[in-house]
Amino acid sequence: MLIALNKPYGVLCQFTSDDGRPTLADFVRQKGVYAAGRLDHDSEGLLLLTDDGGLAHRLTDPRHKQPKTYLVQVDGSIDDAAINALRRGVVLNDGPTLPAPAEYAAEPDWLWPRDPPVRFRKAIPTSWLTITLREGRNRQVRRMTAAVGFPTLRLIRLRIGEHALDGLAPGATRVLEG
Repeated sequence: MLIALNKPYGVLCQFTSDDGRPTLADFVRQKGVYAAGRLDHDSEGLLLLTDDGGLAHRLTDPRHKQPKTYLVQVDGSIDDAAINALRRGVVLNDGPTLPAPAEYAAEPDWLWPRDPPVRFRKAIPTSWLTITLREGRNRQVRRMTAAVGFPTLRLIRLRIGEHALDGLAPGATRVLEG
């Protein structure tokens, strides 16, 4: 079984919580599935869940280099130099990243409001980009955008390999394979 979930902001990528925070159990009713990969509690978007260990491995192991595409809102007006640095790969404290296709993006008209909203500062604009990774380091997109001078404000995973969010509402699930 393979299930797509549009993980809302603030939800932990686990089925239990000792401190009462929202978890996958609040949204996924199918039993016997587990997350194939993770999204931080402050990230949103596509999370795949499965009961197939081999499939989970193929989706998450960096050796398989499954592309993962993110929509990213950053603090400031991102420029060509920063986009090009992301495309070449940047050096993080745990070593250089692989080159990552990155493109300017417009704020999508289909985007749901976030609760709580992203901070708004009248004097500092924000901008949007898409970035695709083929590796999966901890908080990698956030660390990459910070390394080029544009901290991430909002991060939404749109795609994992051939599987896409495709209009799935926040908190909703869709069975991809039975």
